[in-house]
Amino acid sequence: MDIVTILIGAILGIAVSLAYFYLQRGRQQQELAVQEERLQQKQAALEEKSATMIREMEISSKAHKLRIEEELDAKYRNKGKELDQLKLRFDKREEQLDRKFDQLDIREREIDKRRENLDRDRSNVEGQKQKYESLLIDAEKRLEEISGLSTERAKELIMSSLADKARHDSALLFKQLEAEAVEKADQKARETIATAVQRLAGEFVSERTVSVVALPSEEMKGRIIGREGRNIRALETATGCDLIIDDTPEAVVISCFNPVRRQVAKRSLEELITDGRIHPARIESVVKKATKTIDNEIREKGEQAVFEVGLSDVHPEIIKLLGTLQFRTSYTQNVLSHSVEVAYFAGIMAEELGLDGNIARRCGLLHDIGKAVDHEVQGSHAVIGGELAKKYREHPLVTNAIWSHHFDIEPISVYGPLANAADALSAARPGARRENVETYVKRLEQLEHIATNFKGVEKAFAIQAGREVRVIVAYDRVNDEGAMMIAREVADQIENEMTYPGQIKVTVIREMRAQEIAN
Repeated sequence: MDIVTILIGAILGIAVSLAYFYLQRGRQQQELAVQEERLQQKQAALEEKSATMIREMEISSKAHKLRIEEELDAKYRNKGKELDQLKLRFDKREEQLDRKFDQLDIREREIDKRRENLDRDRSNVEGQKQKYESLLIDAEKRLEEISGLSTERAKELIMSSLADKARHDSALLFKQLEAEAVEKADQKARETIATAVQRLAGEFVSERTVSVVALPSEEMKGRIIGREGRNIRALETATGCDLIIDDTPEAVVISCFNPVRRQVAKRSLEELITDGRIHPARIESVVKKATKTIDNEIREKGEQAVFEVGLSDVHPEIIKLLGTLQFRTSYTQNVLSHSVEVAYFAGIMAEELGLDGNIARRCGLLHDIGKAVDHEVQGSHAVIGGELAKKYREHPLVTNAIWSHHFDIEPISVYGPLANAADALSAARPGARRENVETYVKRLEQLEHIATNFKGVEKAFAIQAGREVRVIVAYDRVNDEGAMMIAREVADQIENEMTYPGQIKVTVIREMRAQEIAN
């Protein structure tokens, strides 16, 4: 019973398993059928889509092909037009070349004819030449027989005559050209100088360095001298100046070759007089204070001058030397103001002449820099200034212009003579310098006396406030060359024997006057 039950249960389990298996298999087959149907639908959709894309591509390729064909047709049409135009141009050019070739052929035939004519003319010329040579030989022989001179001697005489005439003509031409050049140069120089002077409105001289200190009373002299002269000795020792007290009433005269030390002494004495406390310790303190103040003023004046002229990169020692010129005068003209004027004049004239205005202004401002130390160093202030400029590495053109502005050496550029001309303009312009009437009259008399001491001089006149002397010579005792020599000798003697501001022009006049009386 149990075995049968077990078998039946096993059979039933197997049947159930088989039924479940076939049921599951049926479901799987149904799912596979559904999936296969879906795949077939997707395949059909893809085939339809691909067919659509192929049709679109075919249409697009056809349209592109048509567009390319149209573009090619348009290009071919354009190229065809260009080719037609080129062909027309080539045809015209070919016609022109054919005409030119025809003309060249005609010219070549004409040249051949001319060559034949030239050959005939050459042969005729050769014949004529031989004929004329024989005639020339006969003529020379005839001339030698008539003149009694050989051909070589006659040539020498003719060449000598021609050479003399050529020298005379060349001398006349040279003199004419020289006169024209001098006239044009003088006119241009006058224009340039007039422009420079008009553009600079300089002040009249109204100041001069003073070495006299006024005293409130005569009693102050005793206080300045001090017990047994200790105050005045202390002041002279501290400043390096001599104080002259007894010569002038109610005034002290300060004497010193160094203008800066003289200014320090003047400032110190004025402060001591104002303060009233005068003793050696106080004197030393006041002198130190005044020295420091003067040094600051020197630096400020130098920097102000450089700024006014518009320069840069100036060595500090050069600036200090420039400021020192504030306390130096020349014929009552302040040297620093004079240097600034010369810088303006030189810059203006340089720009008028197309030169570098900055270099010219630098040359003008520094041209008298040697005067700042010429009381300590022997030699001309131009030479001293050139050495200072070289020491502080100024431009070689500036150094040479300073060194040569009084022609102590030969200038290497136009800036040396330009600085000299600007220097003369600043010194000689109206109101630049003052001198008393007695000195002025003596200078005029000395000018005329020097000029009249030369042989052949009849009269001499100092004109233009002593800036020119005109010398009249006898025409029968002095020739043209002698007149030039007298002008040079008078100028040299004036330079050697006289002291004067600016320049003096020497003009020698030689003329012949013929007079007759008609009755």
